[in-house]
Amino acid sequence: MAVVKKLISLDEAVASELEMLSDTLKLTQKEIIERALDYYFDHTDSITAQKISDDIRAKKEQVHDAKDVFKELGLEDV
Repeated sequence: MAVVKKLISLDEAVASELEMLSDTLKLTQKEIIERALDYYFDHTDSITAQKISDDIRAKKEQVHDAKDVFKELGLEDV
């Protein structure tokens, strides 16, 4: 997987806690941040899915049958 550099600023208290946790767990700060973000993204995926489900029930979003979509796009044989 490609690595992308990001420059971020953290509140001093958060940065200090991250450093202490890194020392305690013998993990790099990068590893801790990546794990935390993975956990957060998993959490927000469920929130997003719930919102979409709620919007479908409230008729704010529509669901279409895949066969109809493929037919409209000329992909009937897929």
